[in-house]
Amino acid sequence: MFRTLDVVMIAVMTAAATVTYSIKHQAENKLEEVRKLDSEIKLEEDTIDLLKADWALLTQPNRLNRLVKTFEADLKLVPTESTQLAQPNELPMRMDELPALEPAKEEKVAKNKKKTSGTDAIQTGSVAN
Repeated sequence: MFRTLDVVMIAVMTAAATVTYSIKHQAENKLEEVRKLDSEIKLEEDTIDLLKADWALLTQPNRLNRLVKTFEADLKLVPTESTQLAQPNELPMRMDELPALEPAKEEKVAKNKKKTSGTDAIQTGSVAN
């Protein structure tokens, strides 16, 4: 009744159906993950929009002026004068712009570090040695 070819074909069709079903199931799982990530992204975007709106509300000049007037006695705020701002030439030099030490000075610094054996020579008086 059944030939060998028929049995082989039935086995191949069953295997193909099983593989197709498993691929479909994996694709559905991935699609569900994508939908979940999309909803999380949408929630984060909505949260960012809400925070931007809150920030815009909190930084309105009229509101800030009202708060300054209300708490003027407590805060004692005054406008910043132009002399309080530092100019670039007044800032300290960057570490890479510092001049190199002479070799003799480097040796003295290295010797001083060895003498102190890991402790500072400066004593603050707060801790007894």
